[in-house]
Amino acid sequence: MALGLFRVCLVVVTAIINHPLLFPRENATVPENEEEIIRQMQAHQEKLQLEQLRLEEEVARLAAEKEAEKEALERVAEEGQRQNESRAAWDLWSTLCMILFLVIEVWRQDHQDAPSPECLGADEDELPGLEGAPLRGLTLPNKATLDHFYERCIRGAPADASRTREFVEGFVDDLLEALRSLCSRDTDMEVEDFIGVDSMYENWQVNKPLLCDLFVPFMPPEPYRFHPELWCSSRSVPLDRQGYGQIKVVRADEDTLGCICGKTKLGEDMLCLLHGRNNVVRPGSEAEDPLCVGDSPYLDTMRVLKWFQTALTRAWHRINHKYEFDLAFGQLDTPGSLKIRFRSGKFMPFNLIPVIQYDDSDLYLVSHLTREPCGGTPPSSTDWLLSFAVYERHFLRMTSKALPEGACHLSCLQIASFLLSKQSRLTGPSRLSNYHLKTALLHLLLARRPAAWKAEQLDARLHELLCFLEKSLLEKKLHHFFIGNCKVPEAMGLPEAVRRAEPLNLFRPFVLQRSVYRKTVDSFYEMLKNAPALISEYSLHIPSDHGSLPSKAVIL
Repeated sequence: MALGLFRVCLVVVTAIINHPLLFPRENATVPENEEEIIRQMQAHQEKLQLEQLRLEEEVARLAAEKEAEKEALERVAEEGQRQNESRAAWDLWSTLCMILFLVIEVWRQDHQDAPSPECLGADEDELPGLEGAPLRGLTLPNKATLDHFYERCIRGAPADASRTREFVEGFVDDLLEALRSLCSRDTDMEVEDFIGVDSMYENWQVNKPLLCDLFVPFMPPEPYRFHPELWCSSRSVPLDRQGYGQIKVVRADEDTLGCICGKTKLGEDMLCLLHGRNNVVRPGSEAEDPLCVGDSPYLDTMRVLKWFQTALTRAWHRINHKYEFDLAFGQLDTPGSLKIRFRSGKFMPFNLIPVIQYDDSDLYLVSHLTREPCGGTPPSSTDWLLSFAVYERHFLRMTSKALPEGACHLSCLQIASFLLSKQSRLTGPSRLSNYHLKTALLHLLLARRPAAWKAEQLDARLHELLCFLEKSLLEKKLHHFFIGNCKVPEAMGLPEAVRRAEPLNLFRPFVLQRSVYRKTVDSFYEMLKNAPALISEYSLHIPSDHGSLPSKAVIL
């Protein structure tokens, strides 16, 4: 009963509690808005899906761009690597080409421009481009004809040359001694003993009249001194000044190079034994010498030649009463060219050339040469030409000692010089000179072994000499034998500056002077063409080349 009552009460209480008027529900409106909420949720879900798709597309795009950028960077890196490899390969190829070019150039200079010393013990065929040169198909006389010509026309010349040298040397000794007696040691130049050079003193003079070339060194009066400056001592020298030098005149007591008193301050209690207190060193001071031009400290060649002519004239007037001949200047445009005129009408020419010695060597700076080796004129009056005539004489003398007895080297030079002189009389002088012939011979002497210069090889060596000269003419290149030639024996004692200088091309003027070059080449081939006839004619009849004194000679 109680249990039933409890159950009734529980039902009533539950009904009261759940009555909507007592406890209204908060979500009573949910059923009314449920569809709208569902629609909103679906719309939001769609937006979220669209946003998710957009984000996925954006991420995919960014990933694609990043991948593309990465690929682009990889391509750039690969391309750069290929370029670097290509550049490295090109640099290597350029370096190899440059090295190859230098090797070819060195080989060409050593083996083509001049015969190399390796050929000294080689056979004749090892000198390329010489024996095979065609000489335009022209042939030279055979050995028998050359021997006959040499015996008839040339072999007797050394005896005449010896007598001529003896007479000229005796007279020049007397003339220079008279010149010294007229000069004052305090104000005039000091003239030294003469030096014989060129063909007369190298025993290959063949042309008549015989001509002696004599160097006359001179020194300035005290306290002056000469300071020669070679062209190769400067880094940049114009081409037309190569082979020349200048001579600076300075005071010996003002030479700061030899005394430290001009470079540092001495104490009051110290005295220089070379320069007194009243003789203060003034660096950079040059001599005010009458043989210099203007304010220049460099010696002027024209003034030196004028002084030398005047001094020779005074010296001759002092001793002319002792001789039964006259002395005259042979050529007005060549100072120092003198001629002795005998009463019989014959004459004897010789050249006195004032020169200045370079340091203590056998190299001399000359005011002029009667036969310019380069065929040009000095750039200015303060440029002095370098002469290696003494070195050339020493080299020929040293080489002759190693050659067989009766060697044909000088015979080749004599025959070539004879042909050149006769051709010059026929067609006029050309720029090809005896100096070029001798230079070619010196190169061949350095290249050939001594046994190749036997007397029996006269025709072969003469042919080789002319072929070498032809090759040099066609290439417009004939290097000076001493300048920049490291093959010259060190026993010659060349100055180091000359040995290390760039080689000097004696045919350089031909590069620009085309008409002169063409005339020289034509004259050379004309000489070869006329050689057989000239040699045959002079072998049968030897004409006299002596003549009377030219009308332009000036009596002293």
